[in-house]
Amino acid sequence: MTDTLAAPASLQTEVRHSRFLAQAAPVDAPATALSFVARASDPAATHNCWAWRIGQDYRSSDDGEPAGTAGRPILAAIDAQGYDRIAVVVTRWFGGIKLGAGGLARAYGGAAAECLRLASRQPLVAMVELSLDCAFEDLGAVHAALPAHAAEKTAESFHAEGARLSLRLPAAELPALQLRLRDGTRDRVRFGEAVAGGLH
Repeated sequence: MTDTLAAPASLQTEVRHSRFLAQAAPVDAPATALSFVARASDPAATHNCWAWRIGQDYRSSDDGEPAGTAGRPILAAIDAQGYDRIAVVVTRWFGGIKLGAGGLARAYGGAAAECLRLASRQPLVAMVELSLDCAFEDLGAVHAALPAHAAEKTAESFHAEGARLSLRLPAAELPALQLRLRDGTRDRVRFGEAVAGGLH
């Protein structure tokens, strides 16, 4: 199971007189990630290095540090701790002592890792979307069952025989909801095919 951040987090550390500030936030799209990077970056700092991961999509930047010494270690810290849908910016204010490639990678990766280790986590839940058809007399039972299974009604339409509802709910809740509605309506509810609805 993968986690995201429950809330933005930050951590400040110092390595041989250079000051590092790691800032992390949950993001749901590349545009959100880049917007966070822009907000978290300090134009007066020496470097603002960053990485983000959203599912299979990821990007990182060394922002002027030697190639591979900042962005990639930040991304590695995200992946090593099982995070998804997050962006991390590590800002550095140079303190006069050069750290070398290995020292930079350890400093950037370490600041990101420690920030994420201390942050509050929130599990990402796989969601499904599907439609169901029910008769008018079963509509009350259907509506009553939805909250117990964290199902959200995204649309509802009526036709001659009853109603069609579009639902979004955690994938793990679907079998229990189907069973409950089959039992509660004497198997009159018809379910459409469930399709993956991303993570929530």
